[in-house]
Amino acid sequence: MTPNLTVAEAQKSKSWILVDAEGVVLGRLASFIALRLKGKHKPSFSPHLDIGDFVVVVNAEKVRLTGRKMDQKVFHWHTGHPGGIKEISAKNTLSSQHPERLIVRAVERMLKKDSPLARRQLTHLKVYAGTDHPHAAQNPKTIDFAALNPKNKRSA
Repeated sequence: MTPNLTVAEAQKSKSWILVDAEGVVLGRLASFIALRLKGKHKPSFSPHLDIGDFVVVVNAEKVRLTGRKMDQKVFHWHTGHPGGIKEISAKNTLSSQHPERLIVRAVERMLKKDSPLARRQLTHLKVYAGTDHPHAAQNPKTIDFAALNPKNKRSA
């Protein structure tokens, strides 16, 4: 049975975690991050409250995809203009100016669709392409995601 939490109590229980994405499989990482953002790892989880943690991901440009997804996975979107269908492959996304968008979109697709709560939870995700991040003052707890399961990490 979950205890009745107020919004203020839920906000106080938020913590910061730091995850290194170097050599980690994208889907497994996105699933882990989505669970942390939702707060499903906490005993006081309630689906209508935002009790998840803040997640900082570094080395987003070094994330791995399994199989031939790096070349075959293509993302489509429409600009809103006639004939405005655009596409980009996962390989081009990682080599572009914003490689962190690959992780953000993967996590976004694992949260509830078209929900104000999911949009608020996604703002608690901070993704950076390199090793530097401006959240050192929050003292994030480092989680070695690659060591949790041998399948989480892939070599080049």
